[in-house]
Amino acid sequence: MASGGRVPPVLILLVVAAGWPCLAQNRTDAPPRVAQATRPGLDGVWNFSTLTPLERPAEFAGRPLISNAEAAAWVTQNLERNNRDRRDGGPQVDVGRAVNDYWFERGSGLAFRDGGRMTSLVVDPPDGRLPALTSEARARLAARAADNREHPADGPENRSLQERCLSFNAGPPMLPGPYNNYVQIFQMPGYVIIFNEMIHDARVVPVGTGAFTNEDTRSPIRRWLGEPRGRWDGATLVVESTNFTAESNLRGADENLRLTERFTRVGDRTLLYQFTVDDPTAFTRPWSAALPMTRTDDRLFEYACHEGNYALMDILKGARYQEQRRD
Repeated sequence: MASGGRVPPVLILLVVAAGWPCLAQNRTDAPPRVAQATRPGLDGVWNFSTLTPLERPAEFAGRPLISNAEAAAWVTQNLERNNRDRRDGGPQVDVGRAVNDYWFERGSGLAFRDGGRMTSLVVDPPDGRLPALTSEARARLAARAADNREHPADGPENRSLQERCLSFNAGPPMLPGPYNNYVQIFQMPGYVIIFNEMIHDARVVPVGTGAFTNEDTRSPIRRWLGEPRGRWDGATLVVESTNFTAESNLRGADENLRLTERFTRVGDRTLLYQFTVDDPTAFTRPWSAALPMTRTDDRLFEYACHEGNYALMDILKGARYQEQRRD
């Protein structure tokens, strides 16, 4: 058992075609402490596991919040529907489920906010659904899908960012995933570090460097995690990020994504994380989400993705073998 009673998960990068696990080890050494800035305390490890979906299910249309009893009933049905230990679909379904339910840390309930249980993380638009993609974005995604069908494994670039250990639900923005829903925040004068357990991504955010200019957002240097700049708005840390790559692909977003994240300590053990996605070439309007996080005494696990993971190599080797058979 890890500190705080957490069961160490096998940190799995789920490659559907191969299902090869990536193993992680518990880190026993605590990270060094740093001087905390004279700002509201965001330092610590925060758990953002939740079963609240990004978009509102149809059965909760018009209801952003529901009661504890309604939430408990929905959670029970959801956990049973997604239970990977079920053996009721035949061999192909069984293989598709791939990994036992034991290894997942999705959370155990719907997120709590404003006196009720959230039915979606999306809070704007008010219907809890993502806005429509632009015609340009639909055409771009259709072309990408067609290319993936025709060239599924010419090289590693044809595979998903998850398979390539480049990006997962750690964001930005951060969204709950099947496991590793932990983030550690370090404050220090002039900087905040946002360190995610998933794929051990660390964002070093300079604070107080001013807003982005048009020249800044035209930088030829593009990053998987974008280029962040932070500022304080009262008790809230605001982080603006631009200069993402076109491949980051947050629900269809492209390189014109402008992401605004807000971190607000709203209780002794509660951090409210909010973000707004503004990408006029991808979405017909901006959209926003809210995700309450809970302070935990757990430690982060070391995340190993490529280490011991033969899935990507095996996929490419398999593709070369199929090409030889066709020839």
